[in-house]
Amino acid sequence: MTALLRYQAVLLLRSQRWLAPFVTYAAFVAVGVRPGDPVLDSLAYAAAGLVPLSAWLVRICVTNEPGAARDCAAAAAGPVRVHAAALLTGLAGALLAGAVTAAAALAVCDRAATGPGAAALAGALVTAVCALTGAAVGALSGRPLVRRRGYGILAAALGCLLALVLAPSPARGAVSALVSGARQGSTPLPLADLALALALAAVAGMSACLTAARRG
Repeated sequence: MTALLRYQAVLLLRSQRWLAPFVTYAAFVAVGVRPGDPVLDSLAYAAAGLVPLSAWLVRICVTNEPGAARDCAAAAAGPVRVHAAALLTGLAGALLAGAVTAAAALAVCDRAATGPGAAALAGALVTAVCALTGAAVGALSGRPLVRRRGYGILAAALGCLLALVLAPSPARGAVSALVSGARQGSTPLPLADLALALALAAVAGMSACLTAARRG
């Protein structure tokens, strides 16, 4: 699996298709995260942007490989493992971006209302929740479940929007918890939202991988 992950990471980097989502996310963060802002608000804002970023990266990774190369990799390692490696690579890219942004927010934002350790833990949890939720959206809106690019982009955009506004969504729950904590002077830890996001990502990823195996 390590070799497949390395292969997918190299494919992503060499394709340069990662530039658009990362530049868009960087611009989003630059607009909303400013020195002196409450740290929990900034962490919540930056994490919310990870939902579309993660979905975008996952969709790139599952469509990045030429068909012939993908067939060869699937024949050698199995279609489930190949597709899982693509999904995990997209998720890892989003988690990396989220970790860098969270570290920057912790460094420049106001931590007067919360301790640095508690803020860092809350930031790590909300980052993971939003990245996992976005990865689930990307897995369900990408190949092989949605083959047409236009439909896939529309499904991903709608899925990200719903993930950020619907009350049952773990991403909305985690982001709202941090924003409320900043207002109340507390530091919530969205552990229940993390468990739900992990379950959603696992189900979505497994569905995509099994579909790839059947259609392969």
